[in-house]
Amino acid sequence: MPAAATTTSVPSSTHAEPASSAPNSFCIVRVNRRRPEARVRMASVRAQAVDTSISPRVSALRPSKTMAITDQATALRQAGVPVIGLAAGEPDFDTPPAIAEAGINAIREGHTRYTPNAGMLELRKAICTKLQEENGISYSPDQVLVSNGAKQCITQAVLAVCSPGDEVLIPAPYWVSYPEMARLAGATPVILPTNISENFLLRPEFLAEKISEKSRLLILCSPSNPTGSVYPKELLAEIADIVQKYPRLLVLSDEIYEHIIYQPAKHTSFASLPGMWERTLTVNGFSKAFAMTGWRLGYLAAPKHFIAACGKIQSQFTSGASSISQKSGLAALNLGYAGGEAVSTMVKAFQERRDYLIRNFKELPGAKISEPQVALVPGDAFGDDNCIRISYAASLSTLQTAMANIKEAVSLLKPCVAA
Repeated sequence: MPAAATTTSVPSSTHAEPASSAPNSFCIVRVNRRRPEARVRMASVRAQAVDTSISPRVSALRPSKTMAITDQATALRQAGVPVIGLAAGEPDFDTPPAIAEAGINAIREGHTRYTPNAGMLELRKAICTKLQEENGISYSPDQVLVSNGAKQCITQAVLAVCSPGDEVLIPAPYWVSYPEMARLAGATPVILPTNISENFLLRPEFLAEKISEKSRLLILCSPSNPTGSVYPKELLAEIADIVQKYPRLLVLSDEIYEHIIYQPAKHTSFASLPGMWERTLTVNGFSKAFAMTGWRLGYLAAPKHFIAACGKIQSQFTSGASSISQKSGLAALNLGYAGGEAVSTMVKAFQERRDYLIRNFKELPGAKISEPQVALVPGDAFGDDNCIRISYAASLSTLQTAMANIKEAVSLLKPCVAA
C-alpha cells in the first residue's frame, strides 16, 4: 500500500512543492531561488571576499620613468600635441639591411620554431668569437646564454646570484632598472654617488668605503647609461684591485653601448682584467649598436655555473629567444669587427648629434654637461635629481628643434633671488 503523503515545512523565503512522480514514500522538496535582493547581498559578500593584494616584493617596485615619459609623449603626439621625445635611448636608424634580410630569410626558410633554451649553438659560437677578438675574453658556448634582450640577462643574473639581505652596489647616475632588479631579488640597492666634475666615474676609494659583508654584486655600466662616461682601463684596474679582496663580491658588467664611443675613449671589458673573469658576469646585446631594439636580443657570458643558474630561470620564464631574431643576430656579428661599416656610419651620426648638443648646452647660462653623452628624463630616475638625461638618438633636425625649444624655456626661467 502506498505510503501517505508527507508535509515538509520550509523557511518562508522558500516554497516546497511535492513532485508528482515521487517514487516510494519520499517527498521531494524544490526550493525556489532566493529573492533578487538576497542575490545582491551574496554577490557583494563574494566581491568583498576576493583578496586583491599584490606581492610586497612587486608592490615595492617603481615603474620605469623612462618608459612612462616615452609613453606619455607618444599619447600627446597621438592627440595632436607637437611633442619631441628625447627620453628613450633608441636609435632612429633602421636595422641594417643585411640583418633585416636575415630575419626575412629565417621566416621564409622555416626557422620559426623553438630554439635551445640557451640559444642557437651557431649564434653562441659567434658570440664567443666576437668576445675573444674584440674584448679579449675567452668563453665556450656553454658559458653563453642568449635571452630576450640585455634587460632580461641582467634581471636573471641578479636573481641568480643575490639573496634577501644582500647588497647590490650601484654607481649613480644609473640606468633606471638596476635598483628595481635588486629589490625584485630581495636585495638592497646601495647607491654610490659620483660627480660631474669627475665625469661621473666611480672613485675606487669611495667604493672601498661602501663594501660590507653584505655586498654581493657591483654593477658597472661602461660606456655608461645615462652619462655616457667611459671607464678608462687604468680606473677599472683600480676597482678590480679592490674587488678581488672580497671573495663574495661579484661584478655585473653592462657593456651594451660598447661600440657607441668616440675617440680617444676606448672600451675595456671588466672580465678581461687579471683575476676578474671568474667573478664577472658580462652583459651585451644587439639593440643599440645594430639598431635592433625591437628584435629583443641580448646575451650573458660568465662562468658555467652562473650561466646554468640563469638558464634555469629562463627555462621557466620565457624559454629561448626568438629564432628569427637569433638568425638576424648571427648576421649582425658577421658584419665585421665592431659591426663594420654599418655601425661606424651610425656612430659618426651620433657623434655629430652629440657635438651639436654640447655646443648648444654650453651656451646656456649655468648649464653643466658631461661630454661623452648627454642623453630628456628627470635625473631623479637615474639617481641624481640635479640632472636631466637627453637622448640624442633622434635625428639632427629633431635635436635642432628640441634645442630651440629648450633655449626658449630656459630663457623664461628667472634666477632665485636671495631674501
